[in-house]
Amino acid sequence: MKTRLIFSFFFSVLGILSWAQEKKEVKKEKAHWKYEPNFMVGFDALNAGVSFFSDRKVYQGFISSKLKENVHVIAEAGFEKNVYQKNGYDAKANGPFVKLGAFYMLAKDAENEFNGFYAGGKVAGSFYNQEYMSIPVRGFGGSNSSVAFPSSSQSSFWLEGTLGGRVQLFSSNFYIDVNLQPRYMVYTSKQDDITPMIVPGFGRSSSKFNMGFAWNIAYKF
Repeated sequence: MKTRLIFSFFFSVLGILSWAQEKKEVKKEKAHWKYEPNFMVGFDALNAGVSFFSDRKVYQGFISSKLKENVHVIAEAGFEKNVYQKNGYDAKANGPFVKLGAFYMLAKDAENEFNGFYAGGKVAGSFYNQEYMSIPVRGFGGSNSSVAFPSSSQSSFWLEGTLGGRVQLFSSNFYIDVNLQPRYMVYTSKQDDITPMIVPGFGRSSSKFNMGFAWNIAYKF
């Protein structure tokens, strides 16, 4: 009987210790998931600079924050004004766009976790105005003519990947952030069943696929 009581007591103590250890580990895990406020704000200097020398005017920026370990969330916003003059088409569009998503740090500096290479994805949308000054139309007997359409409000939505890298400028809070943005158009409204030639934030939309590029100067708070 004494032996049975001793074994019962022994295993009860082990059970209590095991439960206490598990509770500590849960607490540690919860503490590990705690979000610490951090923000990085950037502006696309390349496209803004090119805007001074081309018909395409693009001004965009982003704000990102490390959520957990290698996962960062990001929001982008901007404004684009562009023209399309090709194959008899003469169109223009302008308006704002917004992108929301996240990326994962594939490789990072051991001394600075914000330095490194990343990949991710975003959902994006644009609400803009477009106008067709000329759309080619084949007339009777093979003759060519054109028609025009007044300004109208349109909307488009697409998926966007991101693949890039960040590097700190010396020991300051400034960073250079460069990335590629493969895009796929999911939905776009149409004016009289005419597919838009330009979508702000997406670029020329005669094809569902497009590629963007950004060269940002960013500041970490």
